[in-house]
Amino acid sequence: MSVSHKYTVIAPVSLSIALLITSCSENKVSQCQRLVRVVNAGTSLIDKNKGTQVITSIQLSKDLEFVTKSIKELNLTDPKLKEFQSSFAKIFQNLSQAVAKAGRALGATKIAQASESGRAKIQKARAEIDSALTTATTLGKQSDTLVNQMNKYCSQPE
Repeated sequence: MSVSHKYTVIAPVSLSIALLITSCSENKVSQCQRLVRVVNAGTSLIDKNKGTQVITSIQLSKDLEFVTKSIKELNLTDPKLKEFQSSFAKIFQNLSQAVAKAGRALGATKIAQASESGRAKIQKARAEIDSALTTATTLGKQSDTLVNQMNKYCSQPE
């Protein structure tokens, strides 16, 4: 299976999962596939909602929280896959928080008055959006590294 998505809601960071599963026991294969399915659901949400407005960003954050919960609830028994599971859960949780932060900041810019305090609010919101962008970029890089490690692990015979 080969899937490629981009974090384009707030950062152009790629996350791809391409598993070449050969010579693995069914147990390891099925566990890899379950984790991949949930991670792919999260990356699909990000791709589907790229360039969206405040309300959609807040909803995306909630949807990513649900993905985080779904990842955490996977009943994986393979110790290495449990490590991947935990790492992906942290990444999606942090990404959810970054998207929510950017959405709230964008919302603040829309209601800012044309005044000195309004300009200060817009400046603060820009800084928060930049911070969220930096966070998302870092998380995307962590995801790419994690995906490569998981692909390698899931492709190895037991």
